[in-house]
Amino acid sequence: MAESFGTDAEGYDQARPGYPDALVAQIVAGSPGRDVLDVGTGTGIAARQFQAAGCTVLGVEPDKRMAGFARAYGLPVEVATFEAWDPDDRTFDTVIAAQSWHWIDPVAGAVKAAQVLRPSGRLAIFGHVYEPPIEVAEPFAAAYRRTVPDSPFANLQARRPLEAYQAAYAKIADTIRETERFNEPEQWRFDWDRSYTRDQWLTLLPTTGALTRLHPGQLADILDAVGTAIDTLGGAFTMHYTTLATTARA
Repeated sequence: MAESFGTDAEGYDQARPGYPDALVAQIVAGSPGRDVLDVGTGTGIAARQFQAAGCTVLGVEPDKRMAGFARAYGLPVEVATFEAWDPDDRTFDTVIAAQSWHWIDPVAGAVKAAQVLRPSGRLAIFGHVYEPPIEVAEPFAAAYRRTVPDSPFANLQARRPLEAYQAAYAKIADTIRETERFNEPEQWRFDWDRSYTRDQWLTLLPTTGALTRLHPGQLADILDAVGTAIDTLGGAFTMHYTTLATTARA
């Protein structure tokens, strides 16, 4: 599944949200320099934000299709999993992982990050928590259970509490501590809102992991149910986002 998002790299890049400017600024300000390694760079959404903040960014990405899209925007990307990637004695001021750390072995990843960070360099792992309103989430969950009953995603709750995601980021902090290569990890949180029209949300949904590998007919059934639900809300809704980060200095 980690390499399924490149099926529609352009759609992924257009639909997925960026990251809070305050998060990017805080990471840059807390790093000893401007050389950034972006782990699981995807199409380069986060990388372009760090470039705009004055950083030099190198991406590492296992999916050649996603890497090719990022390169088209001028981002240097090396195709490999982070665990297998060869740094070739290169070091960085910052290692970031934007919405990608759950695809990486957490202990091996933290150890490798420590190996490539310069003294006082920063590891920053971050991602979005976004749960649509219950009026949208429940029809999605029901349609998914009906359409893909054997999927492990079919048994998930319609909406998961923020505390479940915070616990996952706390676990990341534990694995960072286990390496004994970092100072005490910090937990950051950024809250923000974004409005979605029916079409915008139905464009984003197919880029999520639960849907990227479905057959066209299955996907159409789910999107139809979700679209109908959004119509009952007047054709749009506001999503509350929480961006969580676990970060530590080497």
